[in-house]
Amino acid sequence: MQTIIASTRTKDMALTALFAVIVVTAPIWGKLIGAGYPDLLQKFAIFGLFAIGYNILFGLTGYLSFGHAAFLGIGSYTTVWSFKLLTMNAIPAVFFSVLLAGIFAAAIGFLSLRRSGIYFSILTLAFAQMAYNLAYSVLTPITNGETGLRVLRDDPRVIDAALGIQSEGSPLGDFFGLTLTGYNGFYFCALMLILGFYVSLKIFRSPFGMKLVAIKANQTRMEYTGFNPRPYLLSAFVISGMYAGLAGSLMALVDPLAGAERMQWTASGEVVLMTILGGVGTLFGPILGAAIIKYFENIFSAFNEQVLHRIFEFLPDWLADIMVLLTNPFVGEGWHLTLGALFMVVIIFVPGGVIEGFRRLARWSTRFDAEAAERRKAEAEEKAKARAARQAADEGGAK
Repeated sequence: MQTIIASTRTKDMALTALFAVIVVTAPIWGKLIGAGYPDLLQKFAIFGLFAIGYNILFGLTGYLSFGHAAFLGIGSYTTVWSFKLLTMNAIPAVFFSVLLAGIFAAAIGFLSLRRSGIYFSILTLAFAQMAYNLAYSVLTPITNGETGLRVLRDDPRVIDAALGIQSEGSPLGDFFGLTLTGYNGFYFCALMLILGFYVSLKIFRSPFGMKLVAIKANQTRMEYTGFNPRPYLLSAFVISGMYAGLAGSLMALVDPLAGAERMQWTASGEVVLMTILGGVGTLFGPILGAAIIKYFENIFSAFNEQVLHRIFEFLPDWLADIMVLLTNPFVGEGWHLTLGALFMVVIIFVPGGVIEGFRRLARWSTRFDAEAAERRKAEAEEKAKARAARQAADEGGAK
C-alpha cells in the first residue's frame, strides 16, 4: 500500500514538473504560433487558472454555475483597493482577494446549493447579475461605477508610506520591488497557475475529490446511504470561487484597473465554454480550452484581408482570391464564427472535449500499432511454416 502511495506521489510530482516546464517555456513555444508576447501569455495563465477553479465545481460535482464572474470582479476590486489603501506589493492584494472571494462564495453557495440542476444555475446567474448591477450603479463610491476603479498616485498606501516607498509615475503592482509588467507579470501569473494546478491535482486525487465525483455520479443514492453532500458541495463552491477571486486579482495586478464589465454574465459563460471545450472533469482540459479561446480571440480577431492574402499568396491569384473570400467571414470581427464552428465539431464528435480527442487519437494509434504487430507476427509465422514445409520436402526428396 505504501509503495502504491509513493508511486502516485511520484507521478503527481512528475506531472506537476512537466506542467511547470510547459508553462515556464511558454514565451519560447508561444512564438511558434504567434502568441509569444506577454499580454496574451498573461491571459493564458489567468484564464487557465479561472478555468481550473471552475472545473473543481463543474467537473467534479456536475453543478453548473453561471455566476462565477461575480468572484472574478470581487478579486479585481479587492486588489485595486489593496493597492490604493495598503501597498503596491502583490502579496497582500492576492491574499485579501482570495479571502474576500471565498467569503462571498460561501454566502452565495450556501443559498444557491439549496437547489440543484437548472435551478442552481439560475440562482447563481441571478446573484452574479445582482453583483454586476451593484458594482455598476449602487456601489459607485466603492467601485467607481462604469468608469472603473483605478490606482492613483495620491492614494494613501499606508504600508508603502510607512516604509518610505514612493512610486514614480503611474503606480504599478510589484513583487518586492519587481514590477509586474511584461514578462515579469506573466511569470508571476505563471507561478500562480502552477500552484493552482498542483492544488487542483491534489484535490482530484484526494478522498474529498472522490466524494465529489460520487456526488456527481449519483447524489440521490449517496443521500439514501445517510451521506450529507451539502458540506462537500459548499466546500467545492468556495474553493472554486477562491480560484476565480485569484484570477480576478491577477487581472488587476497586471493592469491596475477594475471594472464592472468583469462581472457580466458573458464572463461566466466564457469559462463554461473553456471548460467544456477542453474537457470537463479533466486536469489539463480547462487550461487547454482557455488557451484555445484566448488564442482565437487575440490572434484570429487580428486577421484581415491583407493578412489572408499573404497567407494564400503561394496559390494562383484566382484561387487565392476565392480562399480569401471564403475565410474572411471567419476571422477579424467574425472570429466567433470560427470558435462556434470548432465548438460544434467538438460537441458533436468528441463531447468529452479536446482532451477526449487526444485520447481517441492515442487509442487509434495504439490499436494501429497492435494490428500492425499482429500482421507482422502472422506473416512471420507463415514464412516459418513455409520454410519448414520446404525443408521437409527437401529432406523427403533426399531420401
